[in-house]
Amino acid sequence: MKTLADLNVTDQATVAEIDGQDEIALRLLEMGLTPGTQVTLIGTAPLGDPLEFEIRGYRLSLRKTEATRVTIDTN
Repeated sequence: MKTLADLNVTDQATVAEIDGQDEIALRLLEMGLTPGTQVTLIGTAPLGDPLEFEIRGYRLSLRKTEATRVTIDTN
C-alpha cells in the first residue's frame, strides 16, 4: 500500500483511509484528509521532512511520520 510519504513532488493521489483511531488520526481527518479527497505533493523541506501538500485549495505541511498514516490511491 502506498502512503502520502511515498509521493514524489507534483504527484497526485486520492486519500483512501487514515490508519489508526488515536488523536493523530482524528487530527488528520479534521485537517481535511478524508477518504476521496485529492492531494498533491507540492514540495519538501531541504532534508525531506516535513512535506507540503495542496488539499482542498490550501497548503498543508505534514511530518513524514504523519504522512505514512494516510493510505492513498494514485491517479
